[in-house]
Amino acid sequence: LDDDQWAAPSRCEGWSVRDVIAHLVGTDRFWAASAAAGLAGTPTRYLEGFDPVATPAAMVDGTRAQPWPEVLADYQRASEALIGSVTALTPDQWAMTAEGPPGHLPVHGIIRHALWDAWIHERDVTVPLDLDQEQHADELAACLEYAVGLGPGLVATGQTSDHGRTGALAVVATDPDVDLLVELGESVVVSHRPAPPGVPVLRGRAIDLIEGLSLRAPLDHGLGDEHLWMISALAVAFDQAPPG
Repeated sequence: LDDDQWAAPSRCEGWSVRDVIAHLVGTDRFWAASAAAGLAGTPTRYLEGFDPVATPAAMVDGTRAQPWPEVLADYQRASEALIGSVTALTPDQWAMTAEGPPGHLPVHGIIRHALWDAWIHERDVTVPLDLDQEQHADELAACLEYAVGLGPGLVATGQTSDHGRTGALAVVATDPDVDLLVELGESVVVSHRPAPPGVPVLRGRAIDLIEGLSLRAPLDHGLGDEHLWMISALAVAFDQAPPG
């Protein structure tokens, strides 16, 4: 990117492209630290009281004086450190507990959150700059799996007023084809099992579903009002209007 592109507005209100990358420096450093602590058997609790709106904004504000070449260098170092922290993990290590925004999750859960978050922020940069974003089927599937489970996870952990509700949601995506069943209760299970009869269905292109569930675009959900709580918890957390 050139100077003008680094200074251009992103899709994140009030943030330039430089600001988005500065934000990702902080998140990559956190993911690496969280994974390291989890793998050591001492998962962190840094995010107690975390405000998903105010805290990231304050962190980016603290980097305003840093020129973009330094931000880019920091981003490259932070990304490499994150890769190094999870390369060659065993299945048992992937299942160990670490900290993410929804709370304590398996290490594979926080890395899924990191992938989803980075994929969305990549689009926050590429879409307004009219740049092509490489699309990979496995990446889209993983982001969709996480996006449909994140909001219900906030419900399950008592972070919205719908805490205690139970239900199920089928997701039928195309391009690539991904069929999911989201079971909501005291915990959230996202699987590739067939949906039982009568379960509401969310349909669409994978990229459109991820964008809509992540509050970046309208979501053509087709769900009845009684089922909207299953896709609206993230909007509640970010003080935004529900998908629709």
